[in-house]
Amino acid sequence: MPDPVVKVEDVMQTTLHTIDGLASVRDAIGEMNRLGVSSLVIERRHPGDEHGVVTVRDIASKVVGASRSAARTSVYEVMAKPALTVTAGMNVKYAIRLLARFGINRALVTRDDQLVGLVTLRDMVVGYAGRTEPKD
Repeated sequence: MPDPVVKVEDVMQTTLHTIDGLASVRDAIGEMNRLGVSSLVIERRHPGDEHGVVTVRDIASKVVGASRSAARTSVYEVMAKPALTVTAGMNVKYAIRLLARFGINRALVTRDDQLVGLVTLRDMVVGYAGRTEPKD
């Protein structure tokens, strides 16, 4: 019998924490610390724009590791944009493959071209295993 299909929407996080791309990296670090998260979604500047994502890893490598000032560096200078997106109805097996192919750990989730969540490799692997492994 084939494994049940686990969709991205079954394991995604629906609470999105955003920040403006013009904010300083110092502000982003403060917001990440306050919220207890390791990434923030960058808001679109206009309808034709795309979302971005800034992660602790981005800040570590592009600001701290490069000896740049967190107060004088804007989020837009270190974020990933456009952010990789997957659809809410995508099978997590394929979403995992996609993220692994690009060497990234998270993707934004869309439904009908609207941003509805964020999913990480950890979310998907743990969620997939929890729904497909036989119960003892």
